[in-house]
Amino acid sequence: MEITDIRLKKVTKEGKMKAVASITLDNEFAVHDIKVIEGEKGLFIAMPSRKAADGDYRDIAHPINQGARERIQSMILAEYEKASQEEE
Repeated sequence: MEITDIRLKKVTKEGKMKAVASITLDNEFAVHDIKVIEGEKGLFIAMPSRKAADGDYRDIAHPINQGARERIQSMILAEYEKASQEEE
């Protein structure tokens, strides 16, 4: 699996959510609404989710293993840092 495109929209309002990303996998499959969030330990991503009938949120699309999650997160956060530096 290769991430062939990352599109990022920075969030201008105050709060923990800093951006929303979309990724394309192998030029064939897109995942939208991946959130870049600033937490207590730094930036991380949250996969797209939907509120279930019981009130909990469930991921709609997500990596199956930790290695894939880390690869996706590192690429999105690198793109976010690049966009942040270009604004300065």
